[in-house]
Amino acid sequence: MRFPPSFLDEIRARLPVSEVVRRRVALKKAGREWKGLSPFNQEKTPSFTVNDAKGFYHCFSSGKHGDQFGFVMETEGLTFPEAVEKLAGIAGVPMPVVSPDMEKKEQRRRTLHDVMELAAKFFEESLQSRIGARARGYLNDRGLVPETQKRFRMGYAPAERFTLKEYLGAKGVPVEDMIETGLLIHGDEIPVPYDRFRERVMFPISDFRNRIVAFGGRALSPDAQAKYLNSPETTLFHKGSLLYNGANARAATQKGQKLIVVEGYVDAIALAVAGFEGAVAPLGTALTEDQLGLCWRMVDEPILCFDGDNAGKRAAYRAVELALPFLAPGKSLRFATLPEGKDPDDLIRSSGAEAMQEVLSGARPLSEMLWLREIESARLDTPEQRAALEKRIGELLQQIKDETVRRYYRDDFRIRLARLFNPDVQRPMAPRREAREFRPRQPGRPYPSRVMTTRSPNLANSPILRGHHAAVPAREALILLAALNHPWLLVDHAEEFAELELAHGDAAAMRKAILEAAARADISEAPVLAKMLEEAGAGPIRTRIERAISHGADWEIRPDSASEDVLAWWHQIVSLHRRKRTLSRELREAERAFGAEPTEANQARLLDLQERLAILDGTEALIEGFGAQSGRPARTM
Repeated sequence: MRFPPSFLDEIRARLPVSEVVRRRVALKKAGREWKGLSPFNQEKTPSFTVNDAKGFYHCFSSGKHGDQFGFVMETEGLTFPEAVEKLAGIAGVPMPVVSPDMEKKEQRRRTLHDVMELAAKFFEESLQSRIGARARGYLNDRGLVPETQKRFRMGYAPAERFTLKEYLGAKGVPVEDMIETGLLIHGDEIPVPYDRFRERVMFPISDFRNRIVAFGGRALSPDAQAKYLNSPETTLFHKGSLLYNGANARAATQKGQKLIVVEGYVDAIALAVAGFEGAVAPLGTALTEDQLGLCWRMVDEPILCFDGDNAGKRAAYRAVELALPFLAPGKSLRFATLPEGKDPDDLIRSSGAEAMQEVLSGARPLSEMLWLREIESARLDTPEQRAALEKRIGELLQQIKDETVRRYYRDDFRIRLARLFNPDVQRPMAPRREAREFRPRQPGRPYPSRVMTTRSPNLANSPILRGHHAAVPAREALILLAALNHPWLLVDHAEEFAELELAHGDAAAMRKAILEAAARADISEAPVLAKMLEEAGAGPIRTRIERAISHGADWEIRPDSASEDVLAWWHQIVSLHRRKRTLSRELREAERAFGAEPTEANQARLLDLQERLAILDGTEALIEGFGAQSGRPARTM
C-alpha cells in the first residue's frame, strides 16, 4: 500500500528516531547524537548511533542504516505497511483511509505547495524592486538588514488589488488554487476575488519540512484594519499546529541551543540573528496545546519570553494554566520576563545580545510563575481568605495529570503556603535562623523599609565574605573530586561539566586543568589524570579542594565507589548545583524588586527564595538505595 508522504512525515515528527530505538536499545547522549550497543550484533563497545536531527540510525558493526520505519522492520521482522501501522498507533496518528482519490489528494497538496512558492518569490522580488522602497525602509528601521531579509525570505505585497492574482495567473495558476491557498479573498458577495495581502511586509511561514504553507503580513499603512494579518486556515495551514521558524529552531535545539518562544515574527528573527537560533513564535494566537507539544518534542524545558508589560504577564499566566495538565517528569516550562516596555527586538537593538542572555538566564520555573500569579492579588487578612487561597491552589494542582509531578507540586506549595501564612515555620532540614526576617504585613501596618537577610552558619566562611582564599564551597568541591576520582564521567558529561557555573577561583582553575588534560590525552583512568595535573602544577589546588570536604557524606567521590552509584549521584549533584545558581539569581532579582516596590507579594517571594536557598545549602544528593553497590549502609530520608 502507498502512504501519503504527509502522513509519514507526521509520524516522524511525533516519534523521533531515538524514541523508537530506545524501546529496544539503551541509549546515552553523546554530543549531538545518541549511542548504544548494536541490536543486531553482540558487542561490548557501543557502535550504534542515532541522529534525530538527520532522522536516521546507523550501526557501524553491521552496516545497517535507516529511519524509524526501517528500525522496526529490522528488529521486529515486519513489512513496511506493518511497521507504519504500528508506529502510527504509538504516535496517535490515524491511518489514512484507502481510496482511489488518495494519490490525487497528495498530488493536489504538492501543487498547492508550488503555488505558495511562486507567491513567495513574487513578494521577494517586489520587496527588492522600486515599489518596495517603503517596505525596505521599514525593515531597515527595525534593524532587519538586507542579509536578514534574504535569510528569512521577507517580501512586500503591493497595494493594488490584483497584482499577485495577475502574476500567478500568468504562470498558469488557476484562481481556484489561489483561493484554496488563502492568497485571494472571495465570497458570495465578492464577484471578483482579489489579493488578500496588500501594502504589507510579508513573512513566509514554513512547515517543519521548510515548505511555505502560509504568510504573515505587517501593514505599512496606519489606517489598516489589522496591523498583522495571517493566511486563513487552508489545506496546507493550521495555525495552531505550527510555529514560526519551527524547522530552523528544531535544527538549532539539536545542536544544544535553547528553545525560546516569543510573541511575534520580528522578535523571533531578532533573536535568531543575535545568535539565539532556537527562537519560535505562535502564529497570531496565544500558545496552543499542539504548539506546546511541538515545543516539548524539541526540548524538555522551553523558555517562554514575554514582554514586560501587563499583557505579557497575562500571556505568561495563560501559558502556565495551559501547561499544567501536561506536565510530566522532566517536562516543564521556564518564563523569562523582559524589562518594562521592551520586547526582544527592542532589547537586543538597544542593549545587545548580552542583555538578552541575562534575561534568559533569569528565567523562572513554572511553579514560581504559578505561585506569583496566585499571591499577586490575594488578600490574606482573615482565616477565610487564607483558606480560599489554599483551596484555589489545591484545585489548580489537581489539573496536573501526572501523579508524581502532582505530588511534588503539592509538597512544594504546602511549604510555600506555610511560609506565607507563618514565616516562623521551619522547613525540614532548614538551618536554624540567626537573624529575624519580616513576616507578611499585618492589616493597617506599613510595609517594612528593607528586609533583614538571613545568615546561615556557613555564610561567614563563604568566598563572598572572606574573598578568594576562602574554602571551596562543598558542593563545588564534591563535583570536582568526583571528576578527579572518576574521570570516566567526562566521556559522556564533559560538555555538562564545562558549562557548570563555578564561583570559586580554585574550582574554576581545577576544572580548566582537567579539561585541558582531557584535550591532550585519554584521562579515563584516575592515575593518568592525577599525574598530568601534578605535572601541570595543579597539585596544590587539588589539596585545597580536598580539604574543603570535612564531613563523611562523600561516598560518591571515593575512588572505590561503584560506577552505578557515582553516575546516579552525579546527576543529582549537578542538578542541585544548577538549582542553587538559579535560585541565587532569582534572589538577587527579588531583592531588587522588593527594594523598588515593597509590596506584600514581593516580600513573600523574597522570603520564600531565602528559605529555599537555605534548605538547598544543607541538602545532600540523597538517592533511594544510593550506595548499595558501594557497600554503603541503607538509610532513609
